[in-house]
Amino acid sequence: MGAEDAYYVPTVSALQASVYEHAARAIDHSLRVGVHGLPLMGSGDWNDGMNRVGIEGRGESVWLAWFLCSVVSGFAPLARARGELARADGWERAARGWQDALQGAAWDGSWYRRAFFDDGQVLGSHTNTEGSIDLIAQAWGVLSGVAPPDRARQAMQAVDQHLLDPKAGLIRLLDPPLQHQSPSAGYIQAYPPGVRENGGQYSHAGVWALMAQAELGLREPRDAGAGDRVWRYFRWLNPAHRCADPAQRDAYGLEPYVMAGDVYSQPPYAGRGGWSWYTGSAGWMHRAAIESMFGLHLGPQTLYFTPCLPAHWSRVELVLKREGRSMRFILWRGRAAEALAAVAVPGAVLLHCGEMLAWNRLLEGACHVVPWGDTGVP
Repeated sequence: MGAEDAYYVPTVSALQASVYEHAARAIDHSLRVGVHGLPLMGSGDWNDGMNRVGIEGRGESVWLAWFLCSVVSGFAPLARARGELARADGWERAARGWQDALQGAAWDGSWYRRAFFDDGQVLGSHTNTEGSIDLIAQAWGVLSGVAPPDRARQAMQAVDQHLLDPKAGLIRLLDPPLQHQSPSAGYIQAYPPGVRENGGQYSHAGVWALMAQAELGLREPRDAGAGDRVWRYFRWLNPAHRCADPAQRDAYGLEPYVMAGDVYSQPPYAGRGGWSWYTGSAGWMHRAAIESMFGLHLGPQTLYFTPCLPAHWSRVELVLKREGRSMRFILWRGRAAEALAAVAVPGAVLLHCGEMLAWNRLLEGACHVVPWGDTGVP
């Protein structure tokens, strides 16, 4: 008892439960909050390097509040469908409390704070000389759908202002790096400045920021630059693009065909790749390309498109293979009235952005043309 970590040989539990019940119990366990009304951070949230923020059981996580709001919005309907009304009500009641706290103590004036230490001190505030702004606290404000539009926009503008390094092509996880922070945030401070979670470009977080920028672009269809911002993030995160740039290739030093978990951000190692063959980051990068850039929203029986693509792309194609059938989608920049003639694919059918399509009823080889950009819709 009282140990921070325990290493032991795992055994098979006598308890058995469904995947749903495992997830539901994880939510149940996460409902406790601290004095600011935010979820308890314990010995780390997504960033396990911040393992000292809430080690005494009182520290709170802003990011975890966004994440739990998103989780509850997806799981509460499942609980209701299973007849667990009290459980769903409790989750949603907790989510309303988190939302109030996120727009209260968690807001720092121009961006969202990251966490509160056990003693109540703040992390991720303009008042901090280190770690004054954290990427995932901003990105997940957008991805959760909870941050008000004006604050979501302001938070991502702060990301552009404080966390991007255009010269090195990097999206930093936090800035400035943590070195002398007291109380200590945890073992993250043992990393040199700019390495891994300590202010490096961490691929998971960078992809989440890309997805958040795309989401903001869809909410503001008149924002003509959204696709280009998303493309810039994609190029910086993509090892193939990094290695195609002579100025960045030598510094990077890793394979151009696999994702790295992180890229260092501080001299003399700015631009050097860290942990390579990082499958978690690769999975998120794939989702970002398909779901956020191409805008494919795929459900059990239906799909629709809300693309957010750069201005220099005039036509892109996606082939979807599902349940033994192959479906072709051509995204074409231009007016809907001209799309079919411009693409000139025999048998192609027009599919507007946001229009629902029952993909499970399509014939093999079906082709749809999705006009975007000049159509007046995202």
